[in-house]
Amino acid sequence: MVIGYLIISYNQHKGNMDTMIKATNPYSNQSAMLTPTEHKLYIEIKEHERDEEYNSMQKKLDKFSRLNASAFMVLLD
Repeated sequence: MVIGYLIISYNQHKGNMDTMIKATNPYSNQSAMLTPTEHKLYIEIKEHERDEEYNSMQKKLDKFSRLNASAFMVLLD
């Protein structure tokens, strides 16, 4: 299963590189762009789900929903 792929873009207004990772919901096939921090959290959530560690998963779901509510709705809701 492919969890995401890397997209790097140059933000000419800020003069720096922005790294974003496209993650796709395996059930709905919808995608969202995530920062590296959000993507790491997404992977951890999916690992906790796989390992049936629901208390840890819920804590990370709460954090993810506060970081990126729109991506949460697409990927994890």
